[in-house]
Amino acid sequence: MEKPQISIIAPLYNETESFPHLVARLNKLMDSLSLSIEVVLVDDGSRDNTATLMRQLALLDKRYHCVFLSRNHGHQLALTAGLAAARGTEAVFVIDGDLQDPPELLPDFYKLYQEGYDVVYAIRRKRKENFIKRTGYYLFYRLLKSISYVEIPLDSGDFSLISRRVVDVMNQMPEESRFLRGMRTWVGFKQTGFEYERSERIAGESKYSFKQLFNLAYNGIFNFSEFPIKFMTRAGGTAIGIALVYFIIVIIKKLLFGGVIQGFTALLFVIILFSGVQLISLGIIGEYVLRIFFQSKGRPLYIIKEKIVEGKVEQPQNQTTAKPQN
Repeated sequence: MEKPQISIIAPLYNETESFPHLVARLNKLMDSLSLSIEVVLVDDGSRDNTATLMRQLALLDKRYHCVFLSRNHGHQLALTAGLAAARGTEAVFVIDGDLQDPPELLPDFYKLYQEGYDVVYAIRRKRKENFIKRTGYYLFYRLLKSISYVEIPLDSGDFSLISRRVVDVMNQMPEESRFLRGMRTWVGFKQTGFEYERSERIAGESKYSFKQLFNLAYNGIFNFSEFPIKFMTRAGGTAIGIALVYFIIVIIKKLLFGGVIQGFTALLFVIILFSGVQLISLGIIGEYVLRIFFQSKGRPLYIIKEKIVEGKVEQPQNQTTAKPQN
């Protein structure tokens, strides 16, 4: 079988309820287009019936290519596994398995790709999450844009069409703490946005907890910004400036008024100020050290338990490198 033009990647984790809807819409999409398309479904260690449904589908329909990870590695690494497995010769179309990213937009994205864009990323015009999540996303994207050394688009997630040459570069990037939308931007080439209204989940509940969202935000900030490390210098300079002002006030009061500021309150203020700056600085250094520590281990980013390609079950090859596995 010749390699497909387009690979559609969808990571799945406990998506038994949404799986039939996903397959129905993908089948309808593929049947309506003249493009040669494969679908790469990545099971991220699901605990429900998702892996079984994927296996049954892939053994019957050769358009579906399944990757089964050994455990739950997380959304970003599941996508990484999908990017490494995708065989599309022209581009890769990244969606979420919950259908909040409508696969029916592929023709619109592909049209922009044909106009010369290597990356077509989706811009969320309206979100359907609760108020707290919407506010958190809104603030995070604007904070990241203001401090990042690359121009990461506002309100843009992983939903995108990425050309083959950009995918090949991303597959060569071995960082352990991955923030794919930042990596996609860092690669460069010609990129453009496409506005859409994000849908609600077709079924089930979101698998992204607040802890996971914070971890993703941390990866975005610490991997694509120099601000945290520079913040320590600025915070230290600010603390010294406040201390000098306080010292000058004490000297002036001593010389002009014959007394000095005394008492527990003043001492407590100084202790809290400098201790706070030191602890924040240690925390920021710790974040960098932690990332260096995990990266230096050289472990594989993920472990593939099994693959099904063109209706045939394949066992993974030796997985010993720290780079994305094929």
